[in-house]
Amino acid sequence: EIANAVVFLASDAASFITGQTLSVSGGYTMM
Repeated sequence: EIANAVVFLASDAASFITGQTLSVSGGYTMM
């Protein structure tokens, strides 16, 4: 899951994201 987030953030699709915190926990915080 971490690798997918890194790939997304490095892509042009993430150019609109500013000042956000992404929780990459594999769903652990949902439990």
